Amino acid sequence: MRSTAFFGLAACLLPRIQAVPTPTAKDADLNPFPANPVELAVKNLNNLVNETLRNPPTNGLFDRLIEDFNLVIATAVPVSIPAAADALKEILVSAPEPSNLFGYAGSLAAAGLSKDNVPDLLQFAKGAVGPENSFKNVNLRRPSIRVFPKADPKDAPFSLSEADLRAAIHIPSSFKYGARGAPNPIILVPGTGATGYTTFVGNYIPLLQGSNIADPLWLNIPGFLLGDAQVHAEYVAYAVNYIHGISNKRKVSVAAWSQGSIDGQWAFKYWPSARAKVTDFITFSGDYAGTINANFLATPGVPLPPAVLQQEAGSNFIKTLRANGGDSAYVPTTSVYSSFFDEIVQPQAGTAASAFIQDARRVGVSNNEVQQICPGAPAGSFFTHEGVLYNAIGFALLKDALSHDGPGQVSRISDLDSLCTNFMTPGLDLSDFLLTENAILIAALTIVTYPEKVTIEPAIKAYASRRPGN
Repeated sequence: MRSTAFFGLAACLLPRIQAVPTPTAKDADLNPFPANPVELAVKNLNNLVNETLRNPPTNGLFDRLIEDFNLVIATAVPVSIPAAADALKEILVSAPEPSNLFGYAGSLAAAGLSKDNVPDLLQFAKGAVGPENSFKNVNLRRPSIRVFPKADPKDAPFSLSEADLRAAIHIPSSFKYGARGAPNPIILVPGTGATGYTTFVGNYIPLLQGSNIADPLWLNIPGFLLGDAQVHAEYVAYAVNYIHGISNKRKVSVAAWSQGSIDGQWAFKYWPSARAKVTDFITFSGDYAGTINANFLATPGVPLPPAVLQQEAGSNFIKTLRANGGDSAYVPTTSVYSSFFDEIVQPQAGTAASAFIQDARRVGVSNNEVQQICPGAPAGSFFTHEGVLYNAIGFALLKDALSHDGPGQVSRISDLDSLCTNFMTPGLDLSDFLLTENAILIAALTIVTYPEKVTIEPAIKAYASRRPGN
């Protein structure tokens, strides 16, 4: 049963909620807290990066960001999903809107749009993780097939040990290992700055656990997916083969958010053994072409984690990934994304969307922009980079993909009109909304505290330099 406390902490917001004064009719959905001095801290989070560029050096920038994050406390708490959605939209469309990820994360915390408070999340970012987020999982089952050092002679070499690769796989106690009558496994791959648990605890973990749709497990990749994305792909490739080998040789599916999409695509490109064991690749807010919104994430000249630089449009990583057919799917792929408004990945609309993937191999692809599927309806309204994870159409497409050959197809969703009236996937609630938004605040904090920041992306691995993939 899912814990109601995100990191095993006491319900840290409860005392604040109980202390809230009786709302007025105007504020019936948003309870005000007593005033506190957070406005300046949020402004500083927005301005410090640009100020540092105007007045170098950057030494001390991230310590100053941490100081300001520690000053941010919630000045309000939403008590309904519509109020939370309106508050989120106000942050991103207000004037002035956040100028960088840190300012956005600070605004989320100040608006009460996070399940946990900043000091607790800072401790998490510094490594105080619980078992569901562990980077050191113990998986003793031996696979029935060869998975290391190579499952196929054509596979790229792993740079990590098998022990390290296996330790990133978190298999919950609910997992059935491909038992008779159990659904096929699904591997959940997180996004930048997050673990599998923090990414999916407010959406696909509760939606899938105990269901007949798929049997979920997730990856908690060391360094919160902030290191070299080429190495992150190794974890995906290994997990596909390992889970197949300990689950009665059941085929698996992979669901990924944000950077997880390109980690998976890189894995399928350079580890062909993984392709034959995957029924579906379902991605949310993917960035197959990187993002031109670089100033939001990676202001030029400021040292940042390697994976952030690798996701800039035109980076060597993105160019290598897309070369020689890497812009087309290797396995049946369902891509779900939002054009209004992905604050991280741009462009994200139409065929120019970074999440849009081609199908030169004719394995089956569907590209699904939620605003085009449910125009003018709640499910096609305002959805952020992280918000796509709780979108009702995204879950419907995942279910459709897993119950049919090929990718998810909108044309097969029989209750589409009804689903479009839902802002969130039925079965999720306000707590899940806040847990999902936590992923962005956690990403900002893990980026700030990441110790190995760089100004130049990692070199392309030799295997990718000398052979194109196929």
